[in-house]
Amino acid sequence: LHNLNFIAKPGETTAFIGSTGSGKSTVVNLIPRFYDVTDGAILMDGIDIRDVLQHDLREKIGYVPQKGILFSGSIASNLRYADENASEAELQQAIEIAQAAEFVDSKPDGLASEIAQGGTNVSGGQRQRLSIARALVKQAPVYIFDDTFSALDFKTDAALRRALHNHTGNSTMLVVTQRVSTVKNAEQIIVLDQGRMVGKGTHEELMENCETYQEIALSQLSLEELSS
Repeated sequence: LHNLNFIAKPGETTAFIGSTGSGKSTVVNLIPRFYDVTDGAILMDGIDIRDVLQHDLREKIGYVPQKGILFSGSIASNLRYADENASEAELQQAIEIAQAAEFVDSKPDGLASEIAQGGTNVSGGQRQRLSIARALVKQAPVYIFDDTFSALDFKTDAALRRALHNHTGNSTMLVVTQRVSTVKNAEQIIVLDQGRMVGKGTHEELMENCETYQEIALSQLSLEELSS
């Protein structure tokens, strides 16, 4: 990464888009301190994250990786990994926002249904939605979705993002994706290319002034979809 500078505000979505290897995941992996910056700094509420205990920092972050991770146990115990004191109502709300309620409620045991180690007894999309629900149970001030929506069909992706927007309120949302449809409504989109920021703005602004973003958008969406 080189010369990357941005502010992600509470209550807003900051999205990162770019080709494979452009540095999108590297950026968001610096925030929970999976590794540290070698130059410059990352501030959360004005404090350098290297001055915060790693445990305390990660308590403030709801993180969902590209491949959802589940553990052996019930659906409820998987969700409570984020907050062991979460009520059943809070778990239910999380699965509804994550668009997981239909398949969870269709199981005879509902939230008590068993999950195999690694989530091998549910589909990839279901595993991802449960991982999102678990992050939501945490009710964190910062959420990181690292290419999280790629396992979801476009309809589920759109419904989930609408529900997230209504639920997360004042949380800071950081979204990594390769889908323009996922970032179109973000308050801030950061376009990366080979570790450098080549564009920053809204979808409309980037369609006017960022060639890299234009190329990505036109390769994925029709002109009608881009203007809708």
